[in-house]
Amino acid sequence: MQTLKEVKCGNTVTVKKLHGEGAVKRRIMDMGITKGVEVYVRKVAPLGDPVEVTVRGYELSIRKEDAEMIEVQ
Repeated sequence: MQTLKEVKCGNTVTVKKLHGEGAVKRRIMDMGITKGVEVYVRKVAPLGDPVEVTVRGYELSIRKEDAEMIEVQ
């Protein structure tokens, strides 16, 4: 299992599954990160937090803890 946190800069992946529950999962889904959507990893901050991604044509910054909950392939 690979998570969004582990993806290297410049790679595009597809969301396979969202882990976590309740408000956190809802917030991730509200940002447009849902099963089957493509995510392009633009930049990873020097200490790994946050991760900058492009989803559905717009740019997002995601915390490391949230990126760990997003399973990708």
